[in-house]
Amino acid sequence: MDPIREHELFETRRALFRRGGSVAAASGLMSLLARDGLFSTPALAGSPTGGDDRQPPVPLHFAPKAKRVVFLHMVGGPSQMDLFDYKPVMNDWYDKDLPESIRSGQRLTTMTSGQARFPIAPSKYKFAQYGQNGMWVSEMLPHTAKMVDDLCFVRSMQTEDINHEPAMSRMQTGNQLPGKPCIGSWISYGLGSMNDDLPTFVVMVARPTNREQIQAISARLWSSGFLPGEHAGVSLRSAGDPILYIQNPQGVPVGVRREMLDGLNALNELNLRQMGDPETHTRIGQYELAFRMQASVPELTNTAGEPESTYQLYGEEARKPGTFAASLLLTRRMLERGVRFVQIYHNNWDHHGNLPGRMAYQCKDVDQPCYGFIQDLKRTGMLDDTLVIWGGEFGRTIYSQGGLSHDNYGRDHHPRCFTMWMAGGGSKAGLIHGETDEFSYNVVKDPVQIRDFHATLLRLLGYDHERFTYRYQGLDQKLTSVDPAHVVKELMA
Repeated sequence: MDPIREHELFETRRALFRRGGSVAAASGLMSLLARDGLFSTPALAGSPTGGDDRQPPVPLHFAPKAKRVVFLHMVGGPSQMDLFDYKPVMNDWYDKDLPESIRSGQRLTTMTSGQARFPIAPSKYKFAQYGQNGMWVSEMLPHTAKMVDDLCFVRSMQTEDINHEPAMSRMQTGNQLPGKPCIGSWISYGLGSMNDDLPTFVVMVARPTNREQIQAISARLWSSGFLPGEHAGVSLRSAGDPILYIQNPQGVPVGVRREMLDGLNALNELNLRQMGDPETHTRIGQYELAFRMQASVPELTNTAGEPESTYQLYGEEARKPGTFAASLLLTRRMLERGVRFVQIYHNNWDHHGNLPGRMAYQCKDVDQPCYGFIQDLKRTGMLDDTLVIWGGEFGRTIYSQGGLSHDNYGRDHHPRCFTMWMAGGGSKAGLIHGETDEFSYNVVKDPVQIRDFHATLLRLLGYDHERFTYRYQGLDQKLTSVDPAHVVKELMA
């Protein structure tokens, strides 16, 4: 029997309905024709994208407060008690053992579980209060201190994972196990694109100044998982071609590339009609997007026209491709061009040893650029509907890992409490949410689990986390998974 005919006889009802994927391709074609003035559609009322009349592919459940997201992930887990969670009473506990009543038998990593002692290591840094809310901020973040009234601090974050890989996976996908879609992919799936010539979801891995202990990260953190492949993050590189494989091979003119793509798309359309595989439609769309990005990406990454005031705002490191500052400058340019979700990873926050020797580099890398970025978004009016998130996958222990002195110590992983902040996009500016005990070890008020944080993020974007689902393997899959989650309304303006 002909293999295609055999496939048709045994295909499922779901696969049969998926044959309608060519309708989606036609819809995409009409969108491009409309952009070029060759096809017109009426403006859609109630569009959340302000200036872009496309309705989100997944209907909204609430009026959205944010339409874009920037997630700044500090890989390794920043030390909350050295940056935001001021614990002056710990100075009296220097080199004393952490009480067992505080640790309460908590599972530890193998890096400190064998220690004979757990000596308290007070922060060596000075703190002061800033803003109308009186937020305590370390001397290591002088620029962040100037904008505390723009930020929403969550000092009571909690997670269930004690090692990097599962903890980063939970923060980015809602699950410690691989194979789930990341936040950016969920948002791409729900809200769709705001532009025709750049990806909906872009990822950058910034290069830290100090590279003493780089934590491994993988592309699965920006995977689309079981969602269609078009929703995966597109990695923007700092050296060579910004995006791999979008440029024409040497000696191949643009006309030849266009003719080749037309032929390839015709073959893919034939395969789509015969086999009904939705990933074929994804492939068609990605080829076309790559062709358009040949013009849009070089224009995006060419910052030569930025005024001198930009570098005074973001810092001189913004001139150097691949730095955190340069990545944030590119992020602002991407938001202006309609990119929906930008993820930046900044490595080397895994301070098991020599924390004072490394913290200065880490903070200098991110402090002024974050301040400059927030002020830039305020200047352009984009902060109102852009949600900016800063934080790691967990916190650090108050006790020292290894040797201890007043000027040198290390800290192990700590999932029971850590600090994150948000800005813009409907988050409540000037809020300090949650409290920890005097050891910055346990949450004593208003705990926030990662799934609660995700539920709140979706609410700000206009979705009910219980109803924002994707059918896969017979289940209505969710970013917040199966465990109970609730929206933290206190974090919302």
